[in-house]
Amino acid sequence: MDVTLADPYGTNPGPIDGSVLYDQEKHVSSAVWDGQERGALRCHEHTSKLDQWTLTAKQIELVDKAGFGYLRLIPAISLDNPLISALVERWRRETNTFHLNVGEMTVTLKDVTLLLGLAIDGEPVIGTTYTTCNSVCEKYLGKAPESGYTSGGMVKLSWLKEFFSRCPEDASLEVIERHTRAYLLYLVGSTIFSTTTGNKVPVMYLPLFENFEKCGKYAWGAAALAFLYRALGNASLRSQSTISGCLTLLQCWSYFHLNIGRPKLNHDPAHDRFPFVLRWKGKQNGPTANRDVVFYRKALDSLKPSDVEWLPFRSIDSTVIPQHISKNLGLGRAKTMLICFDKAERHLPDRCLRQYGDLQSIPEDVQRWERKSRGVDGGVDLSGKMESELNEWSDRHSHLVKGDDSAEECEYMQWFLRITRKFVGRPISLSSEFQRTNAGLKDIAHIADTFSTKGLDAQQIESISRIRYIAHECLRDQVGGPAIVSATPEIELGKRVRGKERVRRKGTGKRARKDDLAQYNAVSEDDQSQFYGATVEVDQMHLHHVDREDNHLELCAVDSETNPIDMIHADGEANNMQLCNAAIEIDHSELNNAAVVVGDSEISHAAREVDDTQLSDAMNEMKNSQLPDGIKEVIAPQLEATNEVVDSQPSGTTKEVIDSQHNDPNKDVVDSQLSDAVNQLDDTKSQLSHVPSENDPQTVKAEAELVPQPALQTSGDIIQQNAVAL
Repeated sequence: MDVTLADPYGTNPGPIDGSVLYDQEKHVSSAVWDGQERGALRCHEHTSKLDQWTLTAKQIELVDKAGFGYLRLIPAISLDNPLISALVERWRRETNTFHLNVGEMTVTLKDVTLLLGLAIDGEPVIGTTYTTCNSVCEKYLGKAPESGYTSGGMVKLSWLKEFFSRCPEDASLEVIERHTRAYLLYLVGSTIFSTTTGNKVPVMYLPLFENFEKCGKYAWGAAALAFLYRALGNASLRSQSTISGCLTLLQCWSYFHLNIGRPKLNHDPAHDRFPFVLRWKGKQNGPTANRDVVFYRKALDSLKPSDVEWLPFRSIDSTVIPQHISKNLGLGRAKTMLICFDKAERHLPDRCLRQYGDLQSIPEDVQRWERKSRGVDGGVDLSGKMESELNEWSDRHSHLVKGDDSAEECEYMQWFLRITRKFVGRPISLSSEFQRTNAGLKDIAHIADTFSTKGLDAQQIESISRIRYIAHECLRDQVGGPAIVSATPEIELGKRVRGKERVRRKGTGKRARKDDLAQYNAVSEDDQSQFYGATVEVDQMHLHHVDREDNHLELCAVDSETNPIDMIHADGEANNMQLCNAAIEIDHSELNNAAVVVGDSEISHAAREVDDTQLSDAMNEMKNSQLPDGIKEVIAPQLEATNEVVDSQPSGTTKEVIDSQHNDPNKDVVDSQLSDAVNQLDDTKSQLSHVPSENDPQTVKAEAELVPQPALQTSGDIIQQNAVAL
């Protein structure tokens, strides 16, 4: 059994074995784990105005003949953007499946044909791409759009609706067919082939609507699934913020299979009809107002087998399924390539056998394939460029997967939990994890500072010095952790600092919206320069040691583009700390709520009487009283190795014990313990390096204190360390 499954802190979200999910670093789950939230995706589906089209009886007949009679009946459904976004975080384009805690699931060919009523068997949807619209629209619609309605090989949906949404009653057959082709282009462009452009559809589909009877022989359902797979794969990349494709299909698939965010099912007999998407017709009845991406993410991270319906359609009356649909349901098991013009995606039912009522066995390895964008060559038939994909589709009936009655699902789950991403969100917030790590580092630093080296040999002294060095280096870098300063009412709102320094989130590349600023600042934009509840960024903090007679410890804001704040430390007796800004003249009271509390009585480092073998730990005097009560309860794992060394020595007799150990045959035990402590510190430093400098939304809400600076070292100790290093 994998011990990482019991990890209370979720430090290893997976995959343990990266042979399957080889693109993990590009995946959005890696960004979320690092605290880089992208929020809900912008979902592009344009069905809201479909009901404004008026079709004649002849047009409806042609639409049915073309294979879109059931798709035409599906009304606009309110999309749950946070739910779709959370599902995307679980989608893996390496396998074209959702990786959930219960195993892999996906939208299958069977789901498409039952939910949308589209054909999944037939000719592949492929043809010629175009870089201009005029000639194609002129030929198949009898009218070319003006330049303002086109973009390359795409035409605006608004143009189609404006000129073709109402066919004259006395129109000729040619005019009726043109209006019907325009409707079909609008229909597929707003549903199964919706793009991220917002309101445009490629005209490359128009030639396939030329002959309505031939159009009905295309596998439109397979093409719709290929398009959705590609859209899900693109949206799962950490750099994306939008998603397109048939999102009604995706959302209703989730409603049928997962008990997460599911509205109340409409049990009206009038809605018990085909296609099955109609069961969710109308607005959602559930309380979805307060459900954001984090809500759904947590639900998916903690998904239980009881929340999954593997066979949701078995309870539905099969007599409502049209014969031409039911006779091809067996093709839903085809392990094949799905094609939609330049998009080719793998359909892998062997990874989701439980959705067919079979036991799940360990699937075969997925052959890597390169996703190419072949639609850039206008006027070129893609059939010649996709020969291998077309051959695989033509051989689809020979690759129907079958279940194995002897399969052991426990073996499958053991394998799956090693190759999957177990968590998307952190079980413990970044701020809590940082506080836990920081508390452990402070205690390790204190132990190392006060540990007597008298009587130890050179190797043991070197180990102690290394522990002290690593601990203080980590504490010196900790300023960039996810810590914020709680806002206090002591700030003087009437004063301003010139320059209008603004709190910005790094990495987004976009200006924060006004409503987003509320989580950082409750005052006006001009008052943001007073660091009201602001954060401290790691790359703006620098620690410098300056030898001066007055020995002031100053925190200065250097005049530069990024306004870095330098910590200038001078060794001496007074050890005063001041906050100043080199670029502007301000009173200290203006920065009353800055990244540090300005007040000699609160942050001055008083001189302490120390032994030659001990270093002062000014941090503990400064801020320990402000740390959360439970912070030290989580540091035991990090201090175990070091505590074993120190706890074995009674207080007040440290030197005597060390002297006895110097000549003791058990000296190797001390060496081993010191080595373990060094290794533990290396691990701690590695953990700290993964904490991002920016504050994630969870951290912004946390009540964290500014991290104290590490204990100050005397000049004698620094010289001693350098001598040992040499």
